[in-house]
Amino acid sequence: MIVDDLHEVQENVLNACKRANRNPDEVTLIAVSKTKPVSMLEEVYADGVRDFGENKVQELCDKYEVLPKDIRWHMIGHLQRNKVKYLIGKTCLIHSVDSVRLAETIEHEAAKKDTIMSILIEVNVAQEDSKFGLHVEEVMEMVETISKMPHIRIEGLMTIAPFVDDAEENRTIFRQLKQLSVDIGSKNMNNVNMNVLSMGMSGDYQVAIEEGATLVRVGTSIFGRRNYQV
Repeated sequence: MIVDDLHEVQENVLNACKRANRNPDEVTLIAVSKTKPVSMLEEVYADGVRDFGENKVQELCDKYEVLPKDIRWHMIGHLQRNKVKYLIGKTCLIHSVDSVRLAETIEHEAAKKDTIMSILIEVNVAQEDSKFGLHVEEVMEMVETISKMPHIRIEGLMTIAPFVDDAEENRTIFRQLKQLSVDIGSKNMNNVNMNVLSMGMSGDYQVAIEEGATLVRVGTSIFGRRNYQV
């Protein structure tokens, strides 16, 4: 049962918070619903979940149209600039901003709708060739550039850690991202808020919470494995 799996994840979140002496209210569970049918989302929605994450713009928009409007949609996948216009007004947070050009497009589209778009900067802490995101040493300069864009607010950082058998192997990755957020926050830049750390997925979200995650992106542990042939 999906709801049973959801409850197990929620219990694990609480336990990780206890181990780290953190208030559970500081951590939000994002149900990553990519490739999953609306009926599955409705099950966890009925159980109280309001934060959902999608990787593809089209899928997010399709689900947005048919599901309740109090859902907070998170764009967590790589974002192409020509798709940005479809997201503004539908998503509460774009996790995957990894270039100034993408930020400029978000600024342009948000300005057209006279709104402010919240984003996270995606950091490829492990410097994996297969993943998007900035290297740690590139982040500060980009944050400074984007901070001058009036229709964007940087809320924090995001990373996708390596897929590992032992979650402990990613602890240093999460620790590095946390430290980077502290370093950036100390600069007190306008339009920059380092309160959000999006890190941790099904295999390592408990370790991520222990290291400071405020958003964890959990899909497989709630919905089961995905069918990418869909």
